[in-house]
Amino acid sequence: MKVRGAAVVVFVAVLALVAWRLWPEPGPQTRPPGPDRPAALLATAHTTVPAAPGDQPPPEPRSTLADSLNSPASDIRSDLRVVSEIFAAYRSNLHEHPVGTNAEITAVLTGRNRLQLALVPPDHPAINSRGELCDRWGQPFFFHQLSGTQMEIRSSGPDRVMWTDDDVVPTPQVVGAP
Repeated sequence: MKVRGAAVVVFVAVLALVAWRLWPEPGPQTRPPGPDRPAALLATAHTTVPAAPGDQPPPEPRSTLADSLNSPASDIRSDLRVVSEIFAAYRSNLHEHPVGTNAEITAVLTGRNRLQLALVPPDHPAINSRGELCDRWGQPFFFHQLSGTQMEIRSSGPDRVMWTDDDVVPTPQVVGAP
C-alpha cells in the first residue's frame, strides 16, 4: 500500500512539473521544439501574444504524427507505418497500448486518455462519423494487440472487404517498446 501511495505522489509531482514547464509565460514569445517539447509530437512552435478582450486563446500545440495519414502522395504501407508510429508514441507516453474496439482506441488516440495526449486530431479526415480511424478506402482499420509490445494493424485493402487476399497487414513489429 505504501508503494502505491508513493507512486501516486511521484506521478502527481511529475505531472505538476510538466504542466509548470509547458505553461505559457506572459508576453510575446516563441517556444520552439526542444527537450520539453519534442518536435515529433508537437506542431511547429506558435507565438504567444497578449490577448485582447474577447480574443480567442492561441491554439494548443498538437501532434503532427497523423498529418500524412491517407495522403494522396503516399500509399497504404506508408499509412500503416504512420499508424504504427502513433501507437509507438502512445505507448512511450502512457506505457501501454490502447485496447478495445476501433472507436475506443481512436478515442484514446484523440486525447481521451489520462494525459489528454491527442496523437490524432479529433477532426482528422481519417476518422469516420462513428469515431473510427479508417484507411484510405474509408474502411475502419482492424487493431489486434498481439502482446504488450506488438499491435497488428490491418487494412481491408482496395476491395473494402476484411479478411480477403488484398488485405494489407505489415509483419507485426515491436512498437513503442521501452
